[in-house]
Amino acid sequence: MKMINLVKRPADQRGQTELGWLHARHSFSFGEYYDPNHRGFRSLRVLNDDVVEPGQGFGTHPHRDAEIFTYVIEGALEHKDSMGNGRVIQAGDLQYMSAGSGVRHSEFNPSPDQRVHLLQIWILPAQPGGAPRYAEAKLGHAAKPNALTPLFAGQHRADAELYFGKLAGDQSVVLPVAAGRGVWIHTIAGVVAVADEVLHAADGAAIEGVEQLNIQARHDAEFLVFVLA
Repeated sequence: MKMINLVKRPADQRGQTELGWLHARHSFSFGEYYDPNHRGFRSLRVLNDDVVEPGQGFGTHPHRDAEIFTYVIEGALEHKDSMGNGRVIQAGDLQYMSAGSGVRHSEFNPSPDQRVHLLQIWILPAQPGGAPRYAEAKLGHAAKPNALTPLFAGQHRADAELYFGKLAGDQSVVLPVAAGRGVWIHTIAGVVAVADEVLHAADGAAIEGVEQLNIQARHDAEFLVFVLA
């Protein structure tokens, strides 16, 4: 039997950035926050938990060679990019943008009085370059209950599988994991138990050496799972 190695990343031990308009928590090194023990997990390089104040946001800036996913937990986020996309992403929606050979975009909180709470995720692509891409998934409506919903399968350029999990209390789901792959799980809401570890909202964990992963809800839970080469 293989030895399972799980390293928990508790919510209250993440890095922090406070800019007045932005309140960010970083699972991995990002910007001025650097931790040599937390520089990413396999091809997962960024997992930021951001709260943006009303009428504020990230001005237009460039990216390349990154698979960028944004999940809105609360509020709404206005997106604009150099591909011509202009959308307001609502709570429960997941946005995907492949930067490819280069893209410029902005993310803004359009509300005059409500914060927006979001997750910002970057994964390295399997190959650099290519034309930028954009897609959305309305998980608040389309996610299967008590199951793992695959995200953008066949669309993104990362050597990774992404899933959105939604479990009622005491329900569980089993995820097969191919040999040589590692798993990162991030709890959005509720409480889950995995490999004898309990993860509360905003906790994360890196898991290695597992052939299948049993995820059990202790309370109604939503979470993201990344299976990475």
